Amino acid sequence: MLHKSTKIKRLLLTGGCGFIGSHLTKYLLDNTDWEIVILDKLNYASEGFDRLRKLDIYKNERLTVLSADFINSIPEGLEKEIGEVDYIIHMGAESHVARSIEDSMNFVINNITGTVRMLEFAKKKNIEKFIYFSTDEVFGSAPEGKSFKEEDRHNPGNPYSASKAGAEDICIAYANTYKMPIMITRTMNIFGSLQHSEKFIPTIVNSILNEKTLKIHSIKGKPAKRFYLNVENLANATLFLLERVNEFLDAEDDRKGKFNIGGEKEFDNLQLARLAASILGKPLIYELSESDRPGCDTRYSVDETKIRRLGWNPPKKFKEEFKKVILSYVN
Repeated sequence: MLHKSTKIKRLLLTGGCGFIGSHLTKYLLDNTDWEIVILDKLNYASEGFDRLRKLDIYKNERLTVLSADFINSIPEGLEKEIGEVDYIIHMGAESHVARSIEDSMNFVINNITGTVRMLEFAKKKNIEKFIYFSTDEVFGSAPEGKSFKEEDRHNPGNPYSASKAGAEDICIAYANTYKMPIMITRTMNIFGSLQHSEKFIPTIVNSILNEKTLKIHSIKGKPAKRFYLNVENLANATLFLLERVNEFLDAEDDRKGKFNIGGEKEFDNLQLARLAASILGKPLIYELSESDRPGCDTRYSVDETKIRRLGWNPPKKFKEEFKKVILSYVN
């Protein structure tokens, strides 16, 4: 159902050309009458504007796409093109763990400095909500049977997750100091079509279709475990938080709303690869490879009781959506 308002909302989304950002943009265009401005620095992960074209939204009259590296201050000319905004979602970030181990400074600069720059921009605007898009990885590895709650302490296991945890604290500082209406979301492994080829699910499909041996990284002989969240369910949860912004602010003692958005299903890496192989009807050739990478977490898990208690439920079911995604990579 299309969500309409008396005043058309305007949303600024950083990283909107990436896998998650492009799907979120399409979902918001399809389900609201809002105007959306994408700000993306177009690094390797964005693949240019290709995802926006493939999702058939690049020429949408309610979408404006701008390119800038937001580790720098937003210049006056670019600010004019962005215009006034009601909401800001800061999603743009460096997000590859192995790359962060090789070059941690790049992640600190992009993920922390970039967040400060966007907060400084937001501070000058009369925004209703600033959402910082974080990750379950800030909590570090979760013991079996444990799911981290919103206020549990950070224990990042690598420079990537540490940079996201640091950016979270910067957001909290701005909420405290400047009384800015900030929300922080922590999400689990997102899956969907058009994901970058370096990610695990596209790698699985590529290995199966080309009859290559898939390396399944293990830790002490056991494959790592992850929860998986469909990208459309994430988009639905994001819209849910944005539309009920005043209620959530009233429900918090302060202006810092933190929300875990969990996954629908938990798999270890081998189980997920076998499920993909069964969908494709082809054999899985694999080998367990003991991970020697530092900062390798065995399991992630967050407790999403808070957002569920407020009334959100994921509309899409894992089994059907995972099958669609696997077949989309074949096509």
